[in-house]
Amino acid sequence: MTGPRYTPLVQSLPATVPFVGPETQERQRGAPFVARIGANESIFGPSPRAIKAMQRAAGEIWMYGDPENYELRHALSAHHGVAPENIVVGEGIDGLLGYLVRLLVGPGDAVVTSDGAYPTFNYHVAGFGGNLHKVPYRDDHEDPAAMFAKAAEVDAKLVYLANPDNPMGTWHSGTDIMTAMAVLPEGCLLVLDEAYVECAPEGTAAPVAADDPRVIRMRTFSKVYGMAGARVGYAIGAPELISAFNKVRNHFGMNRAAQAGALAALGDDEWLAQVRVRIAEARDRIGQIAQANGLKPLPSATNFVAIDCGRDGAFAKAILDALVELGVFVRMPFSAPQNRCIRVSCGGKAEIAAFEAALPKALATARAV
Repeated sequence: MTGPRYTPLVQSLPATVPFVGPETQERQRGAPFVARIGANESIFGPSPRAIKAMQRAAGEIWMYGDPENYELRHALSAHHGVAPENIVVGEGIDGLLGYLVRLLVGPGDAVVTSDGAYPTFNYHVAGFGGNLHKVPYRDDHEDPAAMFAKAAEVDAKLVYLANPDNPMGTWHSGTDIMTAMAVLPEGCLLVLDEAYVECAPEGTAAPVAADDPRVIRMRTFSKVYGMAGARVGYAIGAPELISAFNKVRNHFGMNRAAQAGALAALGDDEWLAQVRVRIAEARDRIGQIAQANGLKPLPSATNFVAIDCGRDGAFAKAILDALVELGVFVRMPFSAPQNRCIRVSCGGKAEIAAFEAALPKALATARAV
């Protein structure tokens, strides 16, 4: 009896998960977390309108979701002032990144990203045999000019840039990105991940035309809209590229209730404004707690704060491990020198209070190692 015949590419890859989920860690520690502030979810939750819409849709869950995402795409087109043909909806930005890489990257094709940037993109590139080239951060910011220069050097098909950035929370102005795009090499597509742009200052979103064939912009309902578990993302790009997604995407991949929830959430500007205020307040409070413990919070345009622990990655990891043992779920960057930091997601009063109580104990444990 023989097993399945895997492709040589699959046989060459490790069986990895880009992020170990908090549920896995809870099972390992045998207890739930007191504060779940590590995955950049929005503890403030979705719009009440979205919840009601999803509750209504639950009775219709026997039906597949609309494979064309017609209503949501048209609402998004009106929201952004673009044509419906400029928008594709998918199972979160993660799902859309997988489809995009499948469309454009084959074995040996060059792709550029930042060293330590969002690892799920790297996971997709490896899964299709791409050759990943990494560029260092510059002063805790991604470096578009260096990335585009590397793309020209290696003839990259894709460049992945998150603005605002995960895991550091830093950002560039949209006009600075547009200026840097002047040297984006011919035939290279910029994947501009704007998952956190609703948290960011005015002018952070790049003022790029939806029909510009050089760029595809990724957005999500997982962050400010508070619907991470629903898995709804979308991309804005030139119609030819957007149409190409229909060649490879899972046409029935969208959950019907999630479609309804996203449509309702998009129309609730009042809730979105409230969440933005609460995120800003939580960022300030996290920064104050870090400073009170002798640590340095980095400026953030996201729903999390990267905290410079003042030493190296081993010390930051010791702090993180101690926090987890105390029931506070946080994460940290993967690569040096950014891994000198821990990353704390915004939460409500109870979660932030739990972090405030645990941090001095975690620091004492880490310093005793």
